[in-house]
Amino acid sequence: MRVGIEIDDGLARVTLRRGEAGNAIDLEMARELLDAARVCAAESVRAVLLTGEGKSFCVGGDLGEFARLSGEVLEKHLIAVTGALHEALRTFAAGDAPVVAAVQGAVAGAGIGLAASADVTLAADNASFTTAYTGIGYSPDAGVSWFLPRLIGPKRALDLLLTNRRVKAAEAEAIGLVSRIVAPDRLAAEAIRTAEALCGGPTAAFGATRRLVATGLTSDLGTHLDREARAIAAAASSAAGREGVAAFLGKRVPDFPRAASST
Repeated sequence: MRVGIEIDDGLARVTLRRGEAGNAIDLEMARELLDAARVCAAESVRAVLLTGEGKSFCVGGDLGEFARLSGEVLEKHLIAVTGALHEALRTFAAGDAPVVAAVQGAVAGAGIGLAASADVTLAADNASFTTAYTGIGYSPDAGVSWFLPRLIGPKRALDLLLTNRRVKAAEAEAIGLVSRIVAPDRLAAEAIRTAEALCGGPTAAFGATRRLVATGLTSDLGTHLDREARAIAAAASSAAGREGVAAFLGKRVPDFPRAASST
């Protein structure tokens, strides 16, 4: 298995398991990641934690696999790889469950797409980021050309995509590529703590918030305000909304999972 998935009490832990190859994405891994995303959707998980085994989170596509092919065969192969990978990204994005990514070591190519697609991205202070695509004559995939301009601005995005310069963790945090930096020996624990905290939150409200942020970047103000109004009205009338307000007024910690299960 190139991608592992474990679900415990609403938290799905999705792990890239090609550590010996830097978790390079080949066709099999892309398909298994899509399978994992579909399991998360089917099981209605409340949070997803995405990690990679070994020294590096993900070095991008498996160039060794690609180099063994050529011409039309290579084109069809890459369409198959990106098709599965992109559908996995769409599936994670379409759900309500927030995604936390914990990244370490080398993060390159499609690995940047996986890291950037997460709602919260924690980076070990030994992490480094390189887009790498144009350095080998490729153009981006895995949503990299969509996420980077939105996270760090188009000018910085083009700098990274055209020059392929390496960005260390401190700069990645400063420009907004990652949420925050964690010491390497604390990365796993902090990622689990963050994911578990989100797992105990109001999942439907998280989903509405994720969609509002995503659509807000391309919507006009009036349209977006209408979406906000509909979303907050639906949230307020939901079991989680009622529980949240009751807990606030009662000066207690809300139990959102219990409220959701009672509906």
